[in-house]
Amino acid sequence: MIVTITLNGKKIIEDISADMTLYQFVREHGCYSVKCGCETTNCGLCTVFLNDKPVLSCAVLAARADGQKVETLEGLQKEAEEFGRFIADQGAEQCGFCNPGMIMNAIALFRETSEPTDEEIKRYLAGNLCRCSGYEGQLRGIHEFIKYKKEGGASWAK
Repeated sequence: MIVTITLNGKKIIEDISADMTLYQFVREHGCYSVKCGCETTNCGLCTVFLNDKPVLSCAVLAARADGQKVETLEGLQKEAEEFGRFIADQGAEQCGFCNPGMIMNAIALFRETSEPTDEEIKRYLAGNLCRCSGYEGQLRGIHEFIKYKKEGGASWAK
């Protein structure tokens, strides 16, 4: 089946198998920030944006993305680098394996609300498995980033 998917701003027209997942598609096109840790939609490592909304790419067939826009961290470098510093400063990236999914969901959060509550933050991070940090560092990093935004930083976030 022929699909047309705009991946990180680049239009890709490709013949794919009907059972190919979006995870497989983005990996085949060099988006190695997208990982698969569980294949059961429980870890959040495969989070991508499909038309600006976070989805678990291991659970979406690539055919469903036909005609759609898909973004990964590779396409969101400015946001990822800027916010990622705040996570690192809080010691929340011990092994770093969960960071791509965590950062994708944090970017989605920042795009949707300028001053999220702790409950909103936790809801956005709930689908991300982190075995190292206990999530407190990520929470602190998000709060520090929100302060940074209020002080005039991060022009890309609300």
